[in-house]
Amino acid sequence: MEEKELLFTPIKIGTRTAPNRIVLNAMECCDALDNGDPSPATYKRYEDYFKGQAGLVILEAITPQYDYIARRNQLSIKEHNLPALKKFIAHLKEINPDTLIFFQITHSGEISNNVYSQRIRVTEEPLPGYEDAKLVREEEIEQVIKDYVLGSKYAYEVGADGVDLKLCHGYLGSQILRPFNKDNWKYGGSWENRRQFAIDIYDRTRAAIPDENFVLGSKISIYEGFPGGVGTAGPDTALMDLTESIDLVKQLEAHGASYILQSAGSPSHTLDLAHPDRRTPDYAYMHFYFQKVCRDALKPETAVIGSAYSIYRDGKQPFCAVKPEKNNLRFWGNKNIKEGIVDAIAIGRQAFADPYLPKKMMEGNEKDIHWCTLCDHCVEFLIRQHHVGCATYDPHFTEEYVKMIKEEGKLKAKHT
Repeated sequence: MEEKELLFTPIKIGTRTAPNRIVLNAMECCDALDNGDPSPATYKRYEDYFKGQAGLVILEAITPQYDYIARRNQLSIKEHNLPALKKFIAHLKEINPDTLIFFQITHSGEISNNVYSQRIRVTEEPLPGYEDAKLVREEEIEQVIKDYVLGSKYAYEVGADGVDLKLCHGYLGSQILRPFNKDNWKYGGSWENRRQFAIDIYDRTRAAIPDENFVLGSKISIYEGFPGGVGTAGPDTALMDLTESIDLVKQLEAHGASYILQSAGSPSHTLDLAHPDRRTPDYAYMHFYFQKVCRDALKPETAVIGSAYSIYRDGKQPFCAVKPEKNNLRFWGNKNIKEGIVDAIAIGRQAFADPYLPKKMMEGNEKDIHWCTLCDHCVEFLIRQHHVGCATYDPHFTEEYVKMIKEEGKLKAKHT
């Protein structure tokens, strides 16, 4: 490793300092206990993440309520979970006190599962495919904001370093931000109304947690890639127009965000845009543009974390017109940080394949890294509500995947 390799230099996020610039994305794994506490499987995953020495780990979508959830075995952050979560965080910090951990506070909105919760929508006209969603308005959304704030307060109390107030991937936050949310109500219609939902969450969360050492930020889908989605020019066009997304990140910064975690797409609608795979590797290059848009819009002290880096791996992937040594994760991470495109990079599926990647890279042991094969079997586990892990490198999940396919057949549509 070069002495000044930027991936392995510290980065300030708010008043906190991460020891390096590799971030592990929030990845839902459906392995909490029935009451929402971390299970032994959850412990094992995060122990590996902390031993792997990432700069920042973002705890997967954790819900402060049970009425509108996407996963049956989802982590929850309610009063009864606090002793277990406090013990969990203390345990991880004993393993590695330097790695930061943020909790991603979530509400599933239209992608809530109607089998064991309730799907909701905020538009009179349902988004195609979500006709069974219940229409909600100010009263229900006011409760959502209260839940976000209380969940964030609980995260602070149990020892997290910050929160990710989730505004991405088709969950309720992005649902409200979309131009498709065109009805005239408190959080709908005009852009000023739609962005106010996020602003209200930030203002009320900071008021509830006045400690400036507790970091606030959000993962955002800058462009969702379907008509009326976030980052489009209107409710009935897919034409990219990032005017609102740029204003959003500026508004969040003004109301207390110390970082923006850039993403794109919605796994329930545009999965390949959210995390490019072997069929569509070139989508990954679009994320560089989205990262630069965020970086240019924000103050230097506001960290921008970029997504969609897992696909670059060791240079052995289906990209064309490029040399492998100039198209791998290490190359693009260092290059994009150096050129001011992004401040840190985030990986998701790659963390399943090898949670020790940061440590191995820092020690120059790249030959020992288990590179993500981009098979997306982990996504199949998630779609079918199974415990999630890497079916390529973990024998347990290899067996579980084979069993799942035998019992349930091949997946007909790859959308979460």
